[in-house]
Amino acid sequence: MPFSKVKPITILMADDDEDDRLLTQDALAESRVLNELYFVEDGVELLEYLERKGKFEDKSSSPRPGLILLDLNMPRMDGREALQAIKGNPNLKGIPVVILTTSKQEEDMVKGYDLGAASYITKPVTFDGLVELMKTLGKYWVEFVELPNTFND
Repeated sequence: MPFSKVKPITILMADDDEDDRLLTQDALAESRVLNELYFVEDGVELLEYLERKGKFEDKSSSPRPGLILLDLNMPRMDGREALQAIKGNPNLKGIPVVILTTSKQEEDMVKGYDLGAASYITKPVTFDGLVELMKTLGKYWVEFVELPNTFND
Protein backbone atom coordinates (compact mmCIF):
# COMPACT_ATOMS: atom_id res chain seq x y z
CA MET A 1 0.00 0.00 0.00
CA PRO A 2 1.90 3.11 -1.19
CA PHE A 3 1.78 6.27 0.85
CA SER A 4 1.52 9.63 -0.86
CA LYS A 5 3.03 11.68 1.97
CA VAL A 6 6.46 10.05 1.98
CA LYS A 7 9.13 12.68 2.42
CA PRO A 8 12.76 12.14 3.20
CA ILE A 9 14.15 12.95 6.61
CA THR A 10 17.62 13.98 7.60
CA ILE A 11 19.49 11.29 9.51
CA LEU A 12 22.45 12.17 11.71
CA MET A 13 24.74 9.30 12.68
CA ALA A 14 27.14 9.60 15.60
CA ASP A 15 29.78 6.87 15.37
CA ASP A 16 33.55 6.99 15.84
CA ASP A 17 34.21 3.98 13.58
CA GLU A 18 34.90 5.17 10.02
CA ASP A 19 34.17 1.72 8.58
CA ASP A 20 30.75 1.66 10.28
CA ARG A 21 29.98 5.12 8.91
CA LEU A 22 30.96 4.14 5.36
CA LEU A 23 29.09 0.83 5.55
CA THR A 24 25.98 2.61 6.82
CA GLN A 25 26.22 5.15 4.01
CA ASP A 26 26.58 2.36 1.44
CA ALA A 27 23.77 0.35 3.03
CA LEU A 28 21.43 3.35 2.97
CA ALA A 29 22.24 3.92 -0.71
CA GLU A 30 21.78 0.21 -1.47
CA SER A 31 18.44 0.17 0.36
CA ARG A 32 17.20 2.97 -1.93
CA VAL A 33 15.74 4.88 1.00
CA LEU A 34 15.69 8.57 0.14
CA ASN A 35 17.21 10.24 3.18
CA GLU A 36 20.04 12.66 3.71
CA LEU A 37 22.73 11.16 5.94
CA TYR A 38 25.19 13.25 7.94
CA PHE A 39 27.94 12.06 10.29
CA VAL A 40 29.65 13.13 13.46
CA GLU A 41 32.40 11.16 15.20
CA ASP A 42 31.55 11.45 18.89
CA GLY A 43 29.15 12.91 21.44
CA VAL A 44 30.91 16.27 21.56
CA GLU A 45 30.54 16.72 17.79
CA LEU A 46 26.96 15.49 18.01
CA LEU A 47 26.01 18.24 20.46
CA GLU A 48 27.96 20.85 18.49
CA TYR A 49 26.05 19.81 15.36
CA LEU A 50 22.67 19.92 17.10
CA GLU A 51 23.42 23.28 18.72
CA ARG A 52 24.97 24.62 15.48
CA LYS A 53 28.32 25.48 17.02
CA GLY A 54 31.77 25.71 15.44
CA LYS A 55 32.00 24.02 12.05
CA PHE A 56 28.26 23.20 12.21
CA GLU A 57 26.98 26.80 12.29
CA ASP A 58 25.74 26.76 8.69
CA LYS A 59 22.16 25.48 8.61
CA SER A 60 22.46 24.37 4.97
CA SER A 61 25.39 22.03 5.64
CA SER A 62 24.12 20.81 9.01
CA PRO A 63 20.31 20.62 8.83
CA ARG A 64 18.31 19.63 11.89
CA PRO A 65 17.94 15.85 11.88
CA GLY A 66 14.62 14.05 12.00
CA LEU A 67 16.42 11.00 13.40
CA ILE A 68 19.70 10.36 15.22
CA LEU A 69 21.53 7.03 14.98
CA LEU A 70 23.72 6.86 18.07
CA ASP A 71 26.62 4.58 18.87
CA LEU A 72 27.23 4.12 22.60
CA ASN A 73 31.00 3.58 22.72
CA MET A 74 32.73 6.71 21.43
CA PRO A 75 35.66 8.82 22.67
CA ARG A 76 35.41 12.24 24.36
CA MET A 77 31.70 11.89 25.12
CA ASP A 78 30.02 8.52 24.76
CA GLY A 79 26.52 7.89 23.48
CA ARG A 80 25.00 7.58 26.96
CA GLU A 81 26.23 11.04 27.95
CA ALA A 82 25.19 12.53 24.61
CA LEU A 83 21.70 10.98 24.87
CA GLN A 84 21.30 12.39 28.38
CA ALA A 85 22.31 15.86 27.13
CA ILE A 86 19.95 15.68 24.13
CA LYS A 87 16.96 14.56 26.17
CA GLY A 88 17.76 17.17 28.83
CA ASN A 89 17.66 20.01 26.29
CA PRO A 90 14.13 21.33 25.60
CA ASN A 91 15.12 22.31 22.04
CA LEU A 92 16.49 18.86 21.19
CA LYS A 93 14.59 16.34 23.28
CA GLY A 94 11.91 15.79 20.63
CA ILE A 95 14.38 14.39 18.09
CA PRO A 96 14.04 10.59 18.04
CA VAL A 97 17.27 8.80 18.92
CA VAL A 98 17.89 5.21 17.85
CA ILE A 99 20.80 3.57 19.60
CA LEU A 100 22.74 1.56 17.01
CA THR A 101 25.58 -0.21 18.76
CA THR A 102 27.61 -3.39 19.06
CA SER A 103 26.77 -3.58 22.77
CA LYS A 104 24.42 -6.37 23.73
CA GLN A 105 24.61 -5.49 27.42
CA GLU A 106 21.20 -5.52 29.11
CA GLU A 107 22.39 -2.64 31.30
CA ASP A 108 23.11 -0.47 28.23
CA MET A 109 19.71 -1.27 26.77
CA VAL A 110 17.85 -0.43 29.98
CA LYS A 111 19.82 2.79 30.49
CA GLY A 112 19.28 3.80 26.85
CA TYR A 113 15.53 3.47 27.16
CA ASP A 114 15.56 5.16 30.58
CA LEU A 115 17.36 8.13 29.01
CA GLY A 116 14.74 8.43 26.27
CA ALA A 117 15.97 6.40 23.29
CA ALA A 118 13.23 5.58 20.77
CA SER A 119 14.82 2.21 19.94
CA TYR A 120 17.84 0.06 20.75
CA ILE A 121 19.33 -1.93 17.87
CA THR A 122 22.42 -4.13 17.86
CA LYS A 123 24.47 -3.53 14.71
CA PRO A 124 24.14 -6.35 12.18
CA VAL A 125 27.33 -8.30 11.52
CA THR A 126 26.90 -8.50 7.73
CA PHE A 127 26.53 -5.84 5.06
CA ASP A 128 23.30 -7.49 3.84
CA GLY A 129 21.96 -7.29 7.40
CA LEU A 130 22.86 -3.60 7.53
CA VAL A 131 21.16 -2.96 4.17
CA GLU A 132 18.01 -4.67 5.47
CA LEU A 133 18.17 -2.64 8.68
CA MET A 134 18.55 0.65 6.77
CA LYS A 135 15.64 -0.31 4.51
CA THR A 136 13.45 -1.10 7.52
CA LEU A 137 14.53 1.99 9.48
CA GLY A 138 13.98 4.21 6.46
CA LYS A 139 10.57 2.73 5.75
CA TYR A 140 9.50 3.02 9.38
CA TRP A 141 10.75 6.56 10.05
CA VAL A 142 9.79 7.97 6.63
CA GLU A 143 6.55 6.18 5.77
CA PHE A 144 4.95 5.33 9.10
CA VAL A 145 6.09 7.74 11.80
CA GLU A 146 4.61 11.21 11.78
CA LEU A 147 7.02 13.88 12.98
CA PRO A 148 6.06 17.50 13.68
CA ASN A 149 7.07 20.13 11.13
CA THR A 150 9.44 21.69 13.67
CA PHE A 151 11.82 18.85 12.79
CA ASN A 152 12.30 20.38 9.37
CA ASP A 153 13.73 23.68 10.62
